[in-house]
Amino acid sequence: MVEKREYTGEYPEKRLYLPGPTDVRPDVIQAMAEPMFGHRMDRMTDLYTTIVEDTKEVLGTDNETIILTASGTQFWEATTLNLVDEHMLVATCGSFSERQANVAERLGKSVDRIEYEWGQAVKPEDIRKALEASDKTYDAVGVVMNETSTGVRNPVEEIGDVVAEYPDTSFVVDAISCLGGDYIDIEAHNIDAIFTSTQKAFAMPPGLAVCTVSDAAYERELEKDSASWYGGFQRCLDYYERKGQTHSTPAIPIMLAYRTQMKHMLEETHEARDARHREMAEYTRDWAREHFDLFAEEGYRSQTVTCVENTQGIDVAATIEEVSNTYDFVFSNGYGDIGEQTFRIGHMGEHTLETIKELTDAIEDVAGL
Repeated sequence: MVEKREYTGEYPEKRLYLPGPTDVRPDVIQAMAEPMFGHRMDRMTDLYTTIVEDTKEVLGTDNETIILTASGTQFWEATTLNLVDEHMLVATCGSFSERQANVAERLGKSVDRIEYEWGQAVKPEDIRKALEASDKTYDAVGVVMNETSTGVRNPVEEIGDVVAEYPDTSFVVDAISCLGGDYIDIEAHNIDAIFTSTQKAFAMPPGLAVCTVSDAAYERELEKDSASWYGGFQRCLDYYERKGQTHSTPAIPIMLAYRTQMKHMLEETHEARDARHREMAEYTRDWAREHFDLFAEEGYRSQTVTCVENTQGIDVAATIEEVSNTYDFVFSNGYGDIGEQTFRIGHMGEHTLETIKELTDAIEDVAGL
């Protein structure tokens, strides 16, 4: 039986270097304190249409965009229910891509996997071989763009170009831990649905999920006998077209925060945000090579989270705790079975090269590097 642990609010403030959630600007936090209003008022239409259209501008897409009160996990379910009648091909190379396949199976879909060892990236030629060799038509191919557990950045652009040769197959991309910090041309690479969560590279509070939807994906759902109720493309997008609002009551305070942060992202531009994240990633990799090693395959390394291979055999849990206690910085252990073999540094959201250097200096101090 779990015992209640009273939340007191008396906790030291920590700077987050996690693979999410990330630090949030003070004015974005403050935006959540506006007086409450009804989700069917004109004010809600002003708010929701602003954040939807600003998101499309930031991401550089004309594809329809859905913002729902949920975690990004919602769109694992929704895209599967909306686009997959029976067969789905999923490339797995870590915990979250494996979970994407598991979700589809739990929803009753037939899933074929292309399996890679953790730390290896998905190869476009393997997707091509699987599509060519199969005697079935896959309704969708699912790929995780940024495998948070291993620090792998999969080449979804090239994979999308392959899937484009199969017009009856949708391409679904989980970009939860990188969209907004790693630029991708959504329409140029045949991405039918790409989704994220706000607490990652968008640097907003948790609680909202974002998904862009191609015209082909929307039309494909219309042809189905069933689809997701909460995350159905038709239900969400048709309601937006008619009312400029969400079909169900949203988390209004977080959408107010979203509006404020999106203005910051528009001012910076997606291209500049991409360059800043690339600079942080390159520094972190160089630092990891100097003191440890990198877990992810060469040439396929994430722009938002670095998975460091613990070649020095430091006590990862103890180091994380001491850095937290001494510096009030929080980074992450490795994921699952590679928990002590690796550790992860999130360099996403509003971090800069300078703040990342502060963390690496702290790790060097505590670990005696």
